[in-house]
Amino acid sequence: MGGLSRKGGGRIGDKVLRALVWVSAAATFAVLLSIIGYVLLRGVPHLKPSMFALSYNSENLSMLPSLITTLMAVGISLAVSVPLGVFAAVYLVEYAGSGSRLVKVIRMTTETLSGLPSILYGLFGLLFFVYYLGWGVSLLAGGMTLSIMILPLIIRTAEEGMKSVPIEYREGSYGLGAGRLRTVARVVLPSAAPGILAGVILAIGRIIGETAALIYTAGTHTEIPEGPMASGRTLAVHMYQLSGEGLHVDQAYATAVVLLIVVIGVNAASAAIAKRIAKV
Repeated sequence: MGGLSRKGGGRIGDKVLRALVWVSAAATFAVLLSIIGYVLLRGVPHLKPSMFALSYNSENLSMLPSLITTLMAVGISLAVSVPLGVFAAVYLVEYAGSGSRLVKVIRMTTETLSGLPSILYGLFGLLFFVYYLGWGVSLLAGGMTLSIMILPLIIRTAEEGMKSVPIEYREGSYGLGAGRLRTVARVVLPSAAPGILAGVILAIGRIIGETAALIYTAGTHTEIPEGPMASGRTLAVHMYQLSGEGLHVDQAYATAVVLLIVVIGVNAASAAIAKRIAKV
């Protein structure tokens, strides 16, 4: 009888947990759907062709220069942070000992950096890149600040992706005569590519939505930057400026629609690339 009662209690507990999971999933989906729906309802009616003009002025409030600046900032940030993050993860997983003091220090540092507010990164970028290095308020200063901001995320996701690669893959490669470097390059990294790409997706999302760090480092210039040393504003900063003025709230919602489409497009493209890599 005691065994039957325990089984009955376990089944009830499973049903309760399953119900809680479904409720949580439904609540999450409802919140996401409500946010997307609200942004679309407020922003789509105010989208105009003039908002995609190549040059910004007070009449068209064009967001196209900001969109191009956003893509440039993403490129600069990923070009710096992805190689550094992946190489650091390779060292932590494949070369450093699990009990190494250096590994503990690096992991503690990355966890600390990942929890810092973005405004602190902006102040650091302002003091170091803008003033100390003399780069001025520029896209390069903003991109380097963002690369430092997303570096802990890249390291952690790349590290977890490589840890998920079965040890048998490495042993099989060593058994065929491959060295450690060739094993990492030909076996571990390709197998961990979907996990690394997931971290890159999260990093891109943070770059696209960042405002505080870029206002101090990249500036708020409304035109397309002529080079990395020129100032510019991203879509998020553009939306912040429009909403902060209080005179162009409708245009800010229209910018939010484009920002939402960009994020969804990046996620969809990255997911497709991850599936293709996984099949290979």
